[in-house]
Amino acid sequence: MEGAMFAADGWRDYEALDTGNGAKLERWGDIILSRPDPQVIWPAADPGAWSRADAVYTRAETGGGAWTFRRELPERWETRYGKLRFHVRPTGFKHTGLFPEQAVNWDWMTQMIREANRPLRALNLFAYTGGATLACAAAGARVTHVDAAKGMVQWAKENYALTGLPPDGVRWIVDDAARFAAREARRGHTYDAIALDPPSYGRGPDGEVWKLETSLYPLVETLSSLLSDKPLFFLLNSYTTGLQPVAMANVLSRALRRMPGAVDAREVCLPVRSGGMLPCGASARWTPSI
Repeated sequence: MEGAMFAADGWRDYEALDTGNGAKLERWGDIILSRPDPQVIWPAADPGAWSRADAVYTRAETGGGAWTFRRELPERWETRYGKLRFHVRPTGFKHTGLFPEQAVNWDWMTQMIREANRPLRALNLFAYTGGATLACAAAGARVTHVDAAKGMVQWAKENYALTGLPPDGVRWIVDDAARFAAREARRGHTYDAIALDPPSYGRGPDGEVWKLETSLYPLVETLSSLLSDKPLFFLLNSYTTGLQPVAMANVLSRALRRMPGAVDAREVCLPVRSGGMLPCGASARWTPSI
């Protein structure tokens, strides 16, 4: 059920250069950023590399933080992963609009969809700027993309257009994930593949409260009723500190207990040029028994 790790080692436009002292040094194309990472509790392996950062995000003692730019950067720029294209930019909450470690799941979903060699409907919940959506659509699935933040859905649409995928390949939905899932269940709609990337805490467009520890299992159980009679996969991803791969495997195994299958749950990591791996949450992959 649990393995060593899922490692996103297929990047060319992105590279984790070094980690240390609560931060990660990253190359996004030809732009180098330094961003905080609370899991990095060791010293830097290559201290001299950090002076190359074009922008540094520093946390404030009172919460939040801000970027310090050492040279003028474009408002946003393009990052490529295979045939996929994304706009990235330094946002006010330290993120760039892309989680590069998720490329290991994009590759897996792409392979699963292509090898299935049949028409497929995929659902991507908490879909953010559309990494999984683009991967599934590029592999040939018709995707329903759901996120509560209108701005993130618009960003995903722009990434989709940038990649040059068919305009009718995705249904774009701004909605609370749990509310959307419940509505789909009532309508009897089904999907062959589901990807779920929930936050630790969040609010829907109408103020709906999401707390992972109380909201995750009921949502996964609802989503289990949306799987078709020939399901391909169910992917659960999380960045919540303390939510171990075994716990995620248990959630999927119990919620999908009526459907014969197996779960592979592991840490998700990025290789670091200066050595070692950067932990980046965990993923659990359910697939049906053949």
